[in-house]
Amino acid sequence: MLDKLSGTYAPRPSPGPHKLRESLPLVIFLRNRLKYALTGREVTAIVNQRLIKVDGKVRTDSTYPAGFMDTISIDKSGEHFRLLYDVKGRFTIHRITPEEAAYKLLKVRRVALGAKGVPYIVTHDGRTIRYPDPGIKVNDTVKFDLEQGKITDFVHFDTGNIVMITGGRNMGRAGVITHREKHIGGFDIVHVKDSLERTFATRISNIFVIGEGTKPWVSLPRGKGIKLTISEERDLRRKRAAEQ
Repeated sequence: MLDKLSGTYAPRPSPGPHKLRESLPLVIFLRNRLKYALTGREVTAIVNQRLIKVDGKVRTDSTYPAGFMDTISIDKSGEHFRLLYDVKGRFTIHRITPEEAAYKLLKVRRVALGAKGVPYIVTHDGRTIRYPDPGIKVNDTVKFDLEQGKITDFVHFDTGNIVMITGGRNMGRAGVITHREKHIGGFDIVHVKDSLERTFATRISNIFVIGEGTKPWVSLPRGKGIKLTISEERDLRRKRAAEQ
């Protein structure tokens, strides 16, 4: 994420809804990615003006940890971004429409009963949502309206649904679930096929369902989650250079 020549230290994300190793502090996003600031002090000045919203809430911590599927909105410039991975496993700048910025997808980590028998689910970004649809199970994905704070739709973890890989060697790739291997006492392995008919396998914990069937509920970044071989990347670069 960072240039290897500019300095020894990196901003450490604050404790928050995403894990340290799976998050991007706002300072990196605004300074190193969007180039809206030259220094950390400038980023502090920007966030202190309450210009930056993460998931519809103003955040004034310059090292606030934004993570996978979070929406970052800058109302002053009318820009909206969703944090997604590119096929090389890096967070990418993915601009979205204001309509798409109104919701996000959440992976269900836990389904449980709370005090006085209140059912609730816990999602990948630390949200606890009470009284969910009884059909929602672990590993499913829910569509969450950020303004109302309610679940509007959900999709099951099932073969034939489109997923994005959020960890491991295939991070950032998108494809359709073809098969799930169950290993008692071990890690369940899921086999995924992308749109170029290439298959790969990963642990179930790295799978994030992003839509029903082959139609994703969120727009995908450039490359559409298709990993190319080195020679295919080279040919693409040469073709682009020739067109210019």
